[in-house]
Amino acid sequence: MRGGALPPALLCAALGFALAFAPRRVVLPCVLALTAVAALVVWLGVGASWRDTAFTGCWISVVLVAGSVHLPRGLPAWLALALAVNVGVWVGAVIAVAGAPLDLAKSVPCVLLCLPGAWLVATHRPIALKVAASWLIAVAVLIATLPVTTPTPGYMPDHMD
Repeated sequence: MRGGALPPALLCAALGFALAFAPRRVVLPCVLALTAVAALVVWLGVGASWRDTAFTGCWISVVLVAGSVHLPRGLPAWLALALAVNVGVWVGAVIAVAGAPLDLAKSVPCVLLCLPGAWLVATHRPIALKVAASWLIAVAVLIATLPVTTPTPGYMPDHMD
């Protein structure tokens, strides 16, 4: 989970789940903001020394963005746009330090999960999105804490290597 398109794709999926609870008029501006900011960060580049920071920021953002599906009154337009810009920064940073520019085209379309998600919300079945978002939160917390835990067998070279 330290490279390629998968971490940014999970972050974009979390934003897609959150946008399902946002007003319809804000979805397109959010997708455009995400894409523009992520492309700008990839184009500007991020130093290799920022690798751990980029991944930590990505996983923290997954938790925050996926957690926003549990807001009692839905996602306000201003918060949706702020989350989209935040997601763009971290998607771009992760791809810049650990992926290829083509990974942007692989991960950003995951935000389109907001389309079937909006249908679920409109038909009074948002529980499916909330369960999926909670799963993303659990995965992000597990992945984020793995590097700081004590080494477990299989993750560190042993005397047999």
